[in-house]
Amino acid sequence: MRALRISLVVLAVLAGLFVAADRIAVHLAEERAAEQVAESEGLTGTESVSVSINGFPFLTQALGRELDEVDVELTGMTAEARGRRITVTEVDAQLSHVRIGENFSSATAEQATGTARISYEDLTASAPTGVKVSYAGADRAARNQVRLTASVQLLGQTVKIPRPFYSSVRLEGGDRVKLRAEEIPLGGIPGAEDRVRGLVDFGSTVHGLPEGLDLAEAEVTKEGVTFALEGQDVRLAG
Repeated sequence: MRALRISLVVLAVLAGLFVAADRIAVHLAEERAAEQVAESEGLTGTESVSVSINGFPFLTQALGRELDEVDVELTGMTAEARGRRITVTEVDAQLSHVRIGENFSSATAEQATGTARISYEDLTASAPTGVKVSYAGADRAARNQVRLTASVQLLGQTVKIPRPFYSSVRLEGGDRVKLRAEEIPLGGIPGAEDRVRGLVDFGSTVHGLPEGLDLAEAEVTKEGVTFALEGQDVRLAG
């Protein structure tokens, strides 16, 4: 019995050491993966990347060069829309079956889902000059609409549209956001509505998200527009 107790104690100690070693290894791997993702996406300064590798044991997954589940959070990354750089406030992605290269030099997820959020300030930055995008209230948000104010050149003068109007947000393809006004609150001037609609009905193609990750759905919120993300063979690094 004494020998059995000693054996059990030894096994418990070894198991504890294995768990400790596994957790140290996964922590180091998460740091290395975050560095590689940041480098791949060109993130610097106040921008940040957080990587969480799920599943146990990690060492077994690492030896097989495939991780079951990985969560990635990117804050402060930029994308290109209408030729301008805009900030994507936050990207959260859940990745599955992530194939990794040596020293985490490359990482590709078989499947990925997540969300990305763009603030109204940054949506305004991607809009035509003179157009401001803002929150329209809960009722309008439930209809996926945002509030717009605008100034437009008419008859050689800059004219501020006297009252706000509302545009629906929708997606085209996997990377294009389109806004279309339900009504133009300006009449009485020949050609005014067509001129204004040509300004405020606009689309922005977003470039800069991790390769293979597409915009799948748009939802208007108080903080901005949140996009559902999905993709296959999503390349995070390398």
